[in-house]
Amino acid sequence: MRYVTDSFDVVVIGAGHAGVEAALAAARLGGKTLLATLSMDNVALMPCNPSIGGPAKGHLVREIDALGGQMGISADLACIQMRMLNTGKGYAVHALRGQEDKFYYHTIMKEIVENQENLELKQLMIDKIVVENDQVVGVEAETGEFFEAKAVILATGTYLRGRIVYGQVNYQSGPNGLRSAEKLSASLLEHGVELMRFKTGTPARIDARTLDYSKMERQDGDETIRNFSFISDIKTRIQVPCYLTYTNEDTHKIIRDNLHLSGMFNGMVEGVGPRYCPSIESKIVRFAGKDRHQLFIEPEGRHTNEMYVQGMSSSLPAHVQLQFMRTIPGLENCKMMRAGYAIDYDCLDPLQLKPSLEHKVISGLFSAGQSNGTSGYEEAAAQGLMAGINAMNKINGNEAFVLRRDEAYIGVLIDDLVTKGTNEPYRMMTSRAEYRLLLRQDNADLRLTEKGRNLGLVDDKRYSLFTEKRTALERNIEVLSKMNISPSNENNAILAALGTTPLRTGANMLDLLRRKELSYGKLKEAFGLETLADAVEEQVEVFAKYEGYIAKQRQEVERALKLENKRLPENIDYHAIKELSSEAAEKLDKVRPTSIGQASRISGVSPADISVLMIALEVRKRKGE
Repeated sequence: MRYVTDSFDVVVIGAGHAGVEAALAAARLGGKTLLATLSMDNVALMPCNPSIGGPAKGHLVREIDALGGQMGISADLACIQMRMLNTGKGYAVHALRGQEDKFYYHTIMKEIVENQENLELKQLMIDKIVVENDQVVGVEAETGEFFEAKAVILATGTYLRGRIVYGQVNYQSGPNGLRSAEKLSASLLEHGVELMRFKTGTPARIDARTLDYSKMERQDGDETIRNFSFISDIKTRIQVPCYLTYTNEDTHKIIRDNLHLSGMFNGMVEGVGPRYCPSIESKIVRFAGKDRHQLFIEPEGRHTNEMYVQGMSSSLPAHVQLQFMRTIPGLENCKMMRAGYAIDYDCLDPLQLKPSLEHKVISGLFSAGQSNGTSGYEEAAAQGLMAGINAMNKINGNEAFVLRRDEAYIGVLIDDLVTKGTNEPYRMMTSRAEYRLLLRQDNADLRLTEKGRNLGLVDDKRYSLFTEKRTALERNIEVLSKMNISPSNENNAILAALGTTPLRTGANMLDLLRRKELSYGKLKEAFGLETLADAVEEQVEVFAKYEGYIAKQRQEVERALKLENKRLPENIDYHAIKELSSEAAEKLDKVRPTSIGQASRISGVSPADISVLMIALEVRKRKGE
């Protein structure tokens, strides 16, 4: 007889970035929710880089925010430096990146979680998930307590059998010296969940007082104050500088001479590491001809001397780390406060998951974040939000909430995971999104806030601000399209002064705004246009300059949707379709795609296989199956 300590709608295991968003979403949607964390000091912890956003990741933060998530709002409050990256390129790849006070970010999130209605935060080590008849029914803690649940969300990060490695040192632990979860993996395996072994790492932290900043290049934040959240009204921010420096041949020689001592190269590290965030040892080996690598020296917060050495992740012995860092300009006398390390951990093969992030076999079991083989706080938070939403949708008998690839970077992220899987820690990049002109960070609210409202996560204040912006945008596009400019001497003189060619025939103001050399700001000053909110001015300008390209991409989406709308039956036997290649049948049977569109994205499924599937579907339809 099992003693039930308490009953919940949703139990979330892990209070990192995925767990926090999952728990907040479930609670805000009315579910009685338990958030179990290994340590109260773990809530929304940043165990690696003290930043949020960046290329593609900034898009995810904006999308989380537009749907009613928490990350963007908290990141704005804890930000100590904000920069817009890729401004020399098109709007589609502009990316906001915030340097965060990681300790304050944790404090903000912990306070929000503790005070959220319907949500209980407990310090617990969860040892087992309990499953009956392929349905999750609860979790068991090491204390012996059993917590009943209608849905369980795994958000275990790198803590599942986490093992720290640097040099010959290795021990069971999660990041930052916190405990690892040693028994939960066995419980998952017992229930047929397939696990993989991945690796990530973190660089050393060095004492700010021991650095020579005159030998490094100062990196300040932008003068223009920007925010991740569409509802943040922060207009001033005291910013802290970061610094840029480089490795050199002396650095590389020390690393090469000690490669045999690195956990990455001496067999101590079992897991597969991230290709897009390699250790310094991997960089030296993979890019042997490169004479230097850039490093960013970043503050971990306003009230600490710890500086993060971005680009210097390592699993070499501590004394070797200190030795090679002291060859770097500005770091000659640095003192190391924390050594860098690699960490091995268990994670799920995401091909076991539905697009809702629910396990395909165990009903009510969801997974989000690094436990799905991803890397990055932003990827984790995005999945957590979606898992929290879908756990409550399942409990309430509603359809799963799934974003398509043309609707959000979140849609690209999850579709990539559940359709293609991953053989290394996955990170989001703009190049993964085929419709990135539609999925800009500036229009995330226009794409997703209405959906967040329908779900019940967007409150009245946010929705009012959104509708006000949307109305202003639509009205001003219409006004500009009807504001005709004649080719008079006066108008042409103004245009010449703006550095653009004169008019030969009449044009409207929207036509003028389409010109590369003109901006809304320039036209406003020259022709007395209405002053709009910065975000609206930006949206008007993007609409004018990219309207043709956007229309073309929307046509591509319409064509792709024809395949997405051809649904595949859940009970289809792919091995019985003899015309399919054996590889395609095997892959289709494992992934169990929901549509022809998803099937076409599976590695190993060819266009010929898709044609066979289309014919098989038509045959079934005619037979009335």
